[in-house]
Amino acid sequence: MKGNKTSDHRNRSVYKEGIVSIITNMALFGLKLWAGIVAGSIALKADAWHTLSDSVSSVIVIIGTKLSSRRPDKNHPFGHGRWEQISAIFIGFLLALIAFDFSKDAIQRFQENEGVVFGTLAIVVTIISVFAKEGLAQYAFYVARRTGNSSVKADGWHHRTDALSSLVVLVGIFLADRFWWIDGVLGMVIALMLFYASYEIIRDAINKLLGEDVDPATVKYITELIGTVHSGNIEPHHFHMHNYTSHQELTFHIKLNRDMTLQDSHHIATSIENKIREETGIYSTVHVEPWGFDHGSDYH
Repeated sequence: MKGNKTSDHRNRSVYKEGIVSIITNMALFGLKLWAGIVAGSIALKADAWHTLSDSVSSVIVIIGTKLSSRRPDKNHPFGHGRWEQISAIFIGFLLALIAFDFSKDAIQRFQENEGVVFGTLAIVVTIISVFAKEGLAQYAFYVARRTGNSSVKADGWHHRTDALSSLVVLVGIFLADRFWWIDGVLGMVIALMLFYASYEIIRDAINKLLGEDVDPATVKYITELIGTVHSGNIEPHHFHMHNYTSHQELTFHIKLNRDMTLQDSHHIATSIENKIREETGIYSTVHVEPWGFDHGSDYH
């Protein structure tokens, strides 16, 4: 089945992103911690632990994808796909906590008016971190676009937060002698960006859990598929998608000739359901109505 092959490829892409993320973050953690110890910089040491926290979010992505790929069972007939949204919500809250720490540290730097003397090692390591973390973010966003995995998208934002935090440190390195307050200002700006990213991630995951309208492009494609099964005018409408991530349930209505036999109408509906499943991997349920019959929810 195309749907199963697509799901397996999707999961492999997510696992690969998670593993690459963990390995890269562990290497960056060691470099940043070493540079922080050599420079005696609290900021670099904190940034190192922030990088290590990214590995935690990547582990969550892998576990969430593994749980979501489990087959349906007696208690969960539609599968476990919504674990991805649960994982994304968890990562969103983790981002919010990091944003809170950023804002708290920024305020503290304003109050204490502290400066840090950085060396060449700190500059080189910080530049490497900025490019490596943004590279991981772009990779995660690419995988998220291909797979539709919201927890991978959340992981991408987590990578970007670390790139931004390293950028703050880098700007502070070059401007700290001239503007003692630069770290505090940039820290607050990034904290606000992180809060907004956290809000978007959690909102997107909750919307999927609560249910969304069917994408117009999907409706158009399904309608075209129906036309390849039955050439008559059957007017598909009343589309509803129940998204379980790795498993999707689509319901909609079609109108048929009122004089058609039950057997013929059932054959048309079943043929449409099979075609949709073969081409998209989506499980559909078709409700048949006679032409000339309308009820209030037909076109909602």
